[in-house]
Amino acid sequence: MDAGKFLDDLLKKPESLDRLAAALDAGGLFDGVPDDPRRVLFLGMGSSRYAARVAALRLRALGVDAAADYASTTLGYPPDPRTLVVAISATGGSRETLAAVARHQGVSFVAALTNKDGSPITKGADHVVPMLAGPEEGGVACRTFQHTLALLLALSDRTMDGSLVRRAAEATQDLLDRRGDWLPGVLELLDGPHGVYTIAPAERLSSADQSALMVREGPRRQATACETGDWAHVDVYLTKTYDYRALLFPGSPYDDQAMEWVRERGSTVVAVGGEVAGQAGSVRYRHDDDPGVALLTETLVAELVAASWWAHG
Repeated sequence: MDAGKFLDDLLKKPESLDRLAAALDAGGLFDGVPDDPRRVLFLGMGSSRYAARVAALRLRALGVDAAADYASTTLGYPPDPRTLVVAISATGGSRETLAAVARHQGVSFVAALTNKDGSPITKGADHVVPMLAGPEEGGVACRTFQHTLALLLALSDRTMDGSLVRRAAEATQDLLDRRGDWLPGVLELLDGPHGVYTIAPAERLSSADQSALMVREGPRRQATACETGDWAHVDVYLTKTYDYRALLFPGSPYDDQAMEWVRERGSTVVAVGGEVAGQAGSVRYRHDDDPGVALLTETLVAELVAASWWAHG
C-alpha cells in the first residue's frame, strides 16, 4: 500500500469511468446472465459487500428476491438452479468469496464480477463481468468500488447505458479540479481526537461504509459508519461525550432528526452533496442533485481526506 499511488488512483477515476461508460454503451457485458432469476444472491467481503447491499435493496424495491450476504457466513441460501449468484471480488482471490461460490458452482448460475482477468473467481463461473477499473497501484479498492456499484446498477437495469456513469465522471472531475478550494477546510473540520463518523441513508449506505473504510485503511484512523435513521438509536450517544465529527451524506427523511442532536450538542458535521441546518461546512459538486451520481461519486470526499492524512502522517 502506498499513499502517493493511492492519490494517483483517485486522480484516474474520471478517465476510468469514461471507459466504463463506453463499455456500457457498447452493451454485451451481461449477455448470457439470466434476466429473470427466482432469486439474486450477492456474495462478497469488504467494499464488495457494501456495494452489493445497496444493489440488493434496489432489486427488492422492484419486487425481486435479492440478498447480499457476507461471503464468510456458514449459513445462507442453498444452491438452486433458479438462483443467480453474483460473486464480487476485485482481486478475484478473496478466500471467503471463493469458498462461498464453490458451494453454488454446478447448481446456481454464477456470475463473477472481478477486476483481474483469469483470477481464481473466474474459474468455474458461468459468466464473467470485468470491472474495467484498471490496476490500483495504491493497493486500496477505490476505482473498483466505484465500478462495482455502477455495474451492479447496470445488472439490475439491463437497459442502462453509460450516461449515468458519464455524469459521475464529470462530478468526480469537478471534485478533483476544485479540491484545493474545499479539501483544506474539510481536513480541519474532521481532524478531531475521537475519529471520524460517516452517516448516509439506507439507499446509499455504501457511501458511509466505504468512506469510513478509507479512513481506517489508509491513514489508520478510527472511523465508523451509520445509517441516518438508525443514528438516533445507536450513535447519538457519542455526541454526549466525544468531540464528534462526521461526514453526512444527505438525502434521508431523517436528516433533520440527526441534525437536531448535532445542533443541541455542538457536534461538527460536514455535508457532502447537499446542505443541512447546523452543518459546519459542505462540499458540493456537479450533478449532486442526482441520487445516482451521488451514489457513484460522493465517497471521493473521504478518499481525498484519507489520502491527505495518509501522506502527511
